[in-house]
Amino acid sequence: MTAGMGRAQRRVRVLGALAAAASWSVLFVGAAQPAAADTQSKQWYLGAMQAEEMWKVSTGEGIKVAVIDTGVNATTPSLTGQVLKGLDATGAAGDEYDDYDGHGTTMAELIAGTGKGGGLKGLAPGAKIIPMRIADSDFQEEHSSKAYDSADAIRAAADSDARIISMSFGSPFYMERERQAVEYAESKGKLFFAAVGNEGHKENKKNYPAAFPQVVGIASADRNGKVASYSQHAGTVDVASPGNDVPYWCDSSFKSYCDGDGGTSAATAIASASAALVWSLHPDWTANQVLNVLFDTAGRDWKKGETSKYLGHGLIRPSMNVLKGKGDPGDPEISPLTKERTTGPADSSEKPATSASPQPAKNGAEGDKPVAAEESKSSGDESQLGLILGVAAVVVVLGGVAYAVVRRRKAA
Repeated sequence: MTAGMGRAQRRVRVLGALAAAASWSVLFVGAAQPAAADTQSKQWYLGAMQAEEMWKVSTGEGIKVAVIDTGVNATTPSLTGQVLKGLDATGAAGDEYDDYDGHGTTMAELIAGTGKGGGLKGLAPGAKIIPMRIADSDFQEEHSSKAYDSADAIRAAADSDARIISMSFGSPFYMERERQAVEYAESKGKLFFAAVGNEGHKENKKNYPAAFPQVVGIASADRNGKVASYSQHAGTVDVASPGNDVPYWCDSSFKSYCDGDGGTSAATAIASASAALVWSLHPDWTANQVLNVLFDTAGRDWKKGETSKYLGHGLIRPSMNVLKGKGDPGDPEISPLTKERTTGPADSSEKPATSASPQPAKNGAEGDKPVAAEESKSSGDESQLGLILGVAAVVVVLGGVAYAVVRRRKAA
């Protein structure tokens, strides 16, 4: 059992064993014990996604990403100078810089880490992080935290200078207030990415906020471009991103990184960083245009315009736009998610935010009472489809685990 697996069990996270079968483009560098010195050598996807080449054109400079998670430790070598003022939405002791788990700091580093000190190198090292701290189930049990911290964090992110919201958190419970916050974020022109969850091999329920129509649901892919066995596929997947075999901070002591899987959490962070690279290169584009290009250039071996149940539009490939200029930005005012016209700036009050997609919920729930939901937000191919990425492959066999925070929603 890896350190990551044991920690995931204690954190009420879902585990999923898997074996990856091939490499996208670079040979995996051993299975050494966790150490900051060789952490970057394990970030296999940076080579596969042509990160070094992209950084000569775009680093994500000028783009701010709101990370809604367990907090972000702004003092790690890789994040020094990368983290701005955010919000602690928990109402508990500490602030947004007090990461009680290590999860949020990992996500921030995967997005905008500089790699200094041998730490994780972000895919968009020129971007900046705005941390929004919320509580997971353990934190809620141990502290007196706000019942609607996730909704509050989303609204705060919508009102911030962040163009992108990255949320590697989720729950199978629908909440009306969270839906309103998500619609408000859309009305403010934000591009919202969220993890679909890591119980694809188990109950495979919809995960919120990824299941909301205005949120980009992110699945986790392995080195061969196939969806990970644990990645949920309950009709909420819009695009897939690398998530297997991604190192992470072992815990809140920040002494070392652990090997294993980052799961759909890491995949969400990497997808958010991908958007930052494209948006930085085209600062005048809207969120709709950035997302249109990411969907249009996604790697897939099925007909364009169709979606896979497991991989959505395919595997995210920002290099297709950054390096080759490909991708149709489309109508700046039409959401590629809802196919509806997005609204302008909205009032930040607690009243329901209007949206071009005013459905109360896919399951028809009303009010703030949590309810389980089962309906899909998209449909597609039922089979796991490999992606033709046009890169050399090296066969390896790797095992690991994935985790996703499952938060209990409680009425105020």
